[in-house]
This record gives sequence, C-alpha cells and structure tokens, in this order.
Amino acid sequence: MTNINQIAWDDTVLPFQLDRSSIRGRVARLDGVLDHILSRHKYPAPVAAAVAELALLAALIGPTIKLRWKLSLQVRGKGAIRTVAADYYAPESDGAPARIRAWASFDEDRLTDEPLFDQIGEGYFAILIDQGTGSLPYQGITPLAGGSLAACAGTYFAQSEQLPTSFSLSYGRSILPGQREGWRAGGIMLQTLPAQPMAGEGGSGDGGLIQAADILQGAESEDWNRANHLLATVEEIELIGPTLAPTDLLVRLFHEEQPRVFDPQRVEFGCSCTEERVRGTLSIYSQKDIAHMTTDDGLVTADCQFCGAHYEFDPQSLGFEATIDAEGNPLPPSQPPQDDARP
Repeated sequence: MTNINQIAWDDTVLPFQLDRSSIRGRVARLDGVLDHILSRHKYPAPVAAAVAELALLAALIGPTIKLRWKLSLQVRGKGAIRTVAADYYAPESDGAPARIRAWASFDEDRLTDEPLFDQIGEGYFAILIDQGTGSLPYQGITPLAGGSLAACAGTYFAQSEQLPTSFSLSYGRSILPGQREGWRAGGIMLQTLPAQPMAGEGGSGDGGLIQAADILQGAESEDWNRANHLLATVEEIELIGPTLAPTDLLVRLFHEEQPRVFDPQRVEFGCSCTEERVRGTLSIYSQKDIAHMTTDDGLVTADCQFCGAHYEFDPQSLGFEATIDAEGNPLPPSQPPQDDARP
C-alpha cells in the first residue's frame, strides 16, 4: 500500500478495486507524457484528439496485462484519419516507469468538423501483445463500432476476453496559473470477471457484438450496472485534474463500493527506435533497392514516426550487400551462397 499524500499524480496510473463487488479498475493521469507525444507533430485538432484518446487507453490497459515487453493499440480506418497507433512498454524493473508513445497518419484535405470517430471511418481496432524474444505476438481485432475508440476497446475485452470493461476518458489543452498551455488527459477503466456466460447465440450489441449483458447475470450484473451508473456521473474536469487527486475522485464516485487503492505506476514518454534498429530493418534490401532510397545528397534517411528522430546513413553501409560498416570501415567481400544440395 502507498501513502497517498506522497504521490505526484501527473503521469501515473493508479490501480484500485471495489471491495463491495468483483470490479477492479485503473485511474490514469497524463500531462507531460501526452504533451511530449503531441508536441512531436503539428496535428490538426481531431487528429490530436485521436492520438490523445488512444494513448490514454494504452496507459489504462497496459498495466492490466502481465506484460514483459510491449502492448500495442492500433486503429486503421478508411476515413481522413487513416492510422492511429500507441505503444505501452512495461517497466524494465521494479519501481521503474512504464513508457508510452503514440502517432497518427491522416489526409489533411479530407478532415472536416464531423465527430472524431466518423473521421476514422470503416476499419478495425487491434490490440497486439508482444512478450519479446522467444514468444509469438498475440493479436486481437474488433471492428470500429460504438462511436468511440474507448467503446471499441470495451468490445474487444467482451469479445476476446469475456471481461466486461468500460471507460470514461477526457483530454484537452489547459492553462494552469503560472504554467504554459499544454495537453492533459485523464480516464477511468472499470473491469469485472464474468460468472458463467449466458446461454444463447450472438450478442446484444450492434452487429451482434457481445456486451456486458451477454456475460454477466444475477448479482454480478447488478454490481456492474451500479458501478457504471456511478462512473457516468464523473465530470471531465474531475478526470483531467489537477486539483482533484485520483484517490479523492474514487471516494467521490464509489465511496459506497468501498474503493481500495494500490501502488501507482509512473509513466513517461519513451521510444524504442535506435540507429541499430533502423539498420536492422534495412538489412533485408539489396544494393539496388538501397540505391532507390538514396537521396540526391548521397544519403539514405529515415524518420521515426513516433518521436521524430532523424537518421542518416551511408548507402554503402546498408543492406545485405553492404561494403562498409557503420564506422565506414571496409567489410570483407560477401561470398556467394553455397549449393549444399546432394544427389
């Protein structure tokens, strides 16, 4: 347990459970992390909102998974906002911060004043879990439905994990006294374990998607409905803070549910891109392919979509036919592949 008076709440995820029921959850606050993510790019307002929402979902979902390396959330659509991606990297050791990064691609000429979700259009929401070396990545996909990315995440958990899950999120730019204008975000995630799935085929949601009512019954259903009714009373400014601590917010919302909090997880901006990783990505190409990537200045360049890092390479040091190493030293001539065939 933690002395709540000693916690700096910005850029943290606070786990909790409601002792009166089988419901658990997370409260997330992002300020410096989100501001750093969005300051890397000059996103139009609806694109920045999509990135903020997905980054906040990654912060809430990531700590709920027994994660050794990375959780990725990806949204692909046919609208003006084509791609939104967010990664959550598990802490490398006890007490270390988790890391988050996020990014989006879009067609600026197609952006309108329509609601955010409509500008993504038809597509899918994907959750990918990569436990690192020695394991196969897991991927779960659900169609874009429900009117928000948070609703898509809830549908994923109901469909794939049989875990009724709901979210309340808020984000935007704020100006605090004595500070510059910046992005802030906050959210709450509720999740419960199911009893036995109700008999029957299909689901109660749009397009037959499974909803909480298809999973829970009896007392668990009553607990779930009551908790979500209380969650619906939260105000956007309460989620974002910064004047209301998450512990006070939980008491305000769920005092009759007997909320219990656990140690918070710190989060910070972090990107996994390195020069070595970029070289590794380009190692599959031939010198002919590398030549097509070479600029008029005689360099091969690459930019990280997440953090904006810019890399420049000598084309002779790239690909499986490289003639010099990263320091410009000559490499031994590559040998043609040997024919090991036997009659």
